[in-house]
Amino acid sequence: MPFELISEHVCFGGVQRFHRHDSAEIGLPMRFALFVPPGGPRAVKGLLVFLAGLTCTEETFTMKAGAQRKAAELGVALLMPDTSPRGDAVMAWPGATASWDFGVGAGFYLDATQAPWRQHWRMESYLMKELIPQVQAALGVEASRTGIAGHSMGGHGALTLALRHPGAFASLSAIAPISAPSRCPWGVKAFSGYLGDDRDAWPAHDASALMQAQAGAPYPAGILVDQGLADKFLAEQLYPEALESACASIGQPLTLRRHEGYDHGYYFIASVIDDHLAHHARQWIG
Repeated sequence: MPFELISEHVCFGGVQRFHRHDSAEIGLPMRFALFVPPGGPRAVKGLLVFLAGLTCTEETFTMKAGAQRKAAELGVALLMPDTSPRGDAVMAWPGATASWDFGVGAGFYLDATQAPWRQHWRMESYLMKELIPQVQAALGVEASRTGIAGHSMGGHGALTLALRHPGAFASLSAIAPISAPSRCPWGVKAFSGYLGDDRDAWPAHDASALMQAQAGAPYPAGILVDQGLADKFLAEQLYPEALESACASIGQPLTLRRHEGYDHGYYFIASVIDDHLAHHARQWIG
């Protein structure tokens, strides 16, 4: 692997690694986690990129979701990027030490256009031009065997990156995603800071708006979304019904599963993650 190795751990017969590298797109060191299933790169049947949510790091999904067991069974590699730039260069900025105030844990998987964020907050370019292609090359995996998924802010990222970059991913899913950020408090705050007050620029990073604008179904084999009905953020922040309506309007197959009693946290993610891995593997492997 052409990345600095921080640590590695045998896990379900595969290897869970944590890496650091200097990012040209971000202009700072970045960290990520990578699970390689049993047999090493030559045995990898596909790659799933999982984007985490607000306040998370590359460690959160990796350590809490329990995804490695099913990934090892399916021969799927897992790539878990960090969620935003970090380090001394950004921690001194106003608001950067708040729990998710445009600093630690709130990259929103886009390229900021407003100062001071535009200098380092280039998460879309980092993922699409740098990290994902480098990991694909290291594992020998092409786009036809690469999927993307995410949770909450990461679900927003998975949906928008998949729609903004046709052909980059063969499969798509999300867990409790921010589906219409242009209309929810989290999204309005982030978009105002990163993209500015001109709301005409916002739909280009809004999953429901992007889906509504598609000429046809971008993922004809279907998209999987899971949502807990006891999620305290459901009514005010997530708007799955907006994504559901947008998909219906263009004929995009969507399986939106609503689960009684489940909240927004990792107990929910751990409960449904095997289904997401199987959803992606079916579309690459059959």
